[in-house]
Amino acid sequence: MTGTFNVGLNTVNSGGNGITDLEKAILAAIAEARSTCEQSGDNSPNCAVAWDIVEELQAEKSHQQQALKYKTALDKYCELYPEALECLIYDV
Repeated sequence: MTGTFNVGLNTVNSGGNGITDLEKAILAAIAEARSTCEQSGDNSPNCAVAWDIVEELQAEKSHQQQALKYKTALDKYCELYPEALECLIYDV
């Protein structure tokens, strides 16, 4: 494989266009996988690795979307107001 993907898992929208950094990384990985498979053949180990990277990135996106669905009202409140008494965590 010709490239390495160092992906930050930041899901905050970048540029205001609705595309996240992770989605950009997925699109770049797909382009890289297609290029790698054209160069080294569809049955090559490099091609398989390139598509494995795409699959892992897509799985991470799915996991992040699932995590957002299961936030409680308290979780959302604490994200907005981390210093609120209800949100403070004490080690006993």
